[in-house]
Amino acid sequence: MMICVTTTTRERGRPRSFDADAALDRAVEVFWRQGYEGTSLTDLTAAMGINRPSMYAAYGNKDELFRRAVARYAEIDMAYARDALARPTGYEVIERFLRANADALTRTDRPAGCLSIQGGLAAGSDDGHVAQFLAASRLAGENALAERLERAVADGDLPAGTDAAGLARYVMVVSEGNAVHAAAGVDRAGLNAVIDIALRAVPRQS
Repeated sequence: MMICVTTTTRERGRPRSFDADAALDRAVEVFWRQGYEGTSLTDLTAAMGINRPSMYAAYGNKDELFRRAVARYAEIDMAYARDALARPTGYEVIERFLRANADALTRTDRPAGCLSIQGGLAAGSDDGHVAQFLAASRLAGENALAERLERAVADGDLPAGTDAAGLARYVMVVSEGNAVHAAAGVDRAGLNAVIDIALRAVPRQS
């Protein structure tokens, strides 16, 4: 789960001649498949159907484009996380998040795995800034989940004394591990088998 960012940068001097959101969606897929370090500007402009001046004018440099792509990914591909947080009980929040996450990781129309994991796995010439950015984005999602689970404890649908922060981290470790395995070819049924086991550890009121 990540924080969504909206920007309104526009080309100077003339209107755009391309669909900015559609081009950004194509950039998301390139970064997702190849990671930040493995993606060149040529890869991006070819996939987006624009030239470099148009890319720079609309999105900024490669780093800025990547951040826009991650925000777009959070808004579109991880919308299920916001739905999960709205579930009425802590257990339902966790189950919905993990099940929907497994579905998202194994969609046939998207790359396997998760952009927020795969985008920064390789260390390169950016001094780790991309990996740090993605880690901070994931931590923001973990904190949002922890806050929701704290409310569940306060509401009494999770047992008193439950470590909401620890439980949120556990859930994120399961989802991130599933992302790595999905990218390696584990299918949806395999991920859900892991979730079945993981849910047994979620505390519930007797």
